[in-house]
Amino acid sequence: MTFGPKALRSVKARSLLWRNAMVTSQDLGLSIGSNPNEITPYIGLLEEEVKLEGIVTKTEVARSYYQLGKVYYDKADLIGAEESFVKALTFADPIKDGFSVLKTYGFLIRIASEKLEDAKAQKYIGESEKLMDALSRALPTLTSEFFYNLGVVKNYSGNFEEAKTNFELAYKKSNEENEPELLSKCLLSLATNAFYRKDLELSLRYLDQLNDLLKIIKKFYLSGAMYTYYAKIFIEMNENDKALNYYKLANEYLQSKKCWNLYGYILFGKATALKKAGNFDEALSMFHLAQESIDTTIFRRLNHLIEAEIDDVNDSTVDLYLDRTNRKIVERSLGTIDFKHRFVLLEILFLLSKNPGTYFDKEQLAKMIWKDEYNPLIHDKLIYTSVSRLRKLIEPTDADSKRKYIIRGKDGYTFNPLAKIRFHMEVKTNSERSIGNVDLSSPV
Repeated sequence: MTFGPKALRSVKARSLLWRNAMVTSQDLGLSIGSNPNEITPYIGLLEEEVKLEGIVTKTEVARSYYQLGKVYYDKADLIGAEESFVKALTFADPIKDGFSVLKTYGFLIRIASEKLEDAKAQKYIGESEKLMDALSRALPTLTSEFFYNLGVVKNYSGNFEEAKTNFELAYKKSNEENEPELLSKCLLSLATNAFYRKDLELSLRYLDQLNDLLKIIKKFYLSGAMYTYYAKIFIEMNENDKALNYYKLANEYLQSKKCWNLYGYILFGKATALKKAGNFDEALSMFHLAQESIDTTIFRRLNHLIEAEIDDVNDSTVDLYLDRTNRKIVERSLGTIDFKHRFVLLEILFLLSKNPGTYFDKEQLAKMIWKDEYNPLIHDKLIYTSVSRLRKLIEPTDADSKRKYIIRGKDGYTFNPLAKIRFHMEVKTNSERSIGNVDLSSPV
């Protein structure tokens, strides 16, 4: 393929535009958010011209494929993203383009993690470690960006304390070097690192600092990831309403930027928060919606998490879900039963269900439920009436003569130890760790 001087200048112009990630409709007739398939031919043109000395460099082509990969990635096309990132690696110089190569590896690790391709992820993690070692010897000075990337690589292998040390050093240096963009990534990485180390309060403090910084510099993807991590933390802290609000913010922000790769995870997070709040019917619907929103053959990790949660909510062997916080229970055949205005009945139910097989006599019930000394003239009828009302609420209407849940014996009342129950605080967030300790919302 040959070009005249004017065409060659056009090729060079396109390359420079891609290198700076500033493709506009005026320059190429499309935008960075356009269909990636419309963009690929331009990069193919650059690839053809890479052999023409002084026209297009390999670094420029690598940068172009990297930018194309990010477009695919944001659009949730992980196959297209992976192909573009792999091509970027073939043109990049590992030392000269070292930090860009590390970012490319980062995206490939996240994609492999999502696709549950462990061997491929471990390969890229190993390559990242080798490159960091080479850069430590080749670079004249070790900058904040070096220590940030070293922290990222340490995080891949689960060395969270070493990762933390390097992120802190990168944070300090980026402050000194006046690098606000890198500073913001350091804060998100420190928050993520603290989250993995279960230091939720520290993670929140880093996110609060990041939130303040992002009011000054506009980094939309970091904002979306920040809101997502806020939500994850509040789920762990059982503040589910806050979690739902932050997932809403994350979704609104990412949608406004036409970024779809986290949509399924946001729906999954919302469903998890609803489940932990005891809203099992809503949670189940949201889990199904999350599953319908993704390509399950590609987003395999997310699909695995969703299916595990659906199976858990749909566990047909559980007779009763008990939720003290929201004052409701879910009975397997009766559905949701509201106890908001039945405080005494709920207290009796929780006392008995927390101690299945243990009998409570009238004296104990009077003291533990009504905080009073037993008086037969007051408490006999009160106890009998309350237990009868409770039974009518929770016992299935088709139950036989034997009580399914609350049993009366000569020593008082007890909860059937054969009934399978679950308390909503026992519903744990599915914390199955991703390959390389990263997911699609982790900073690159």
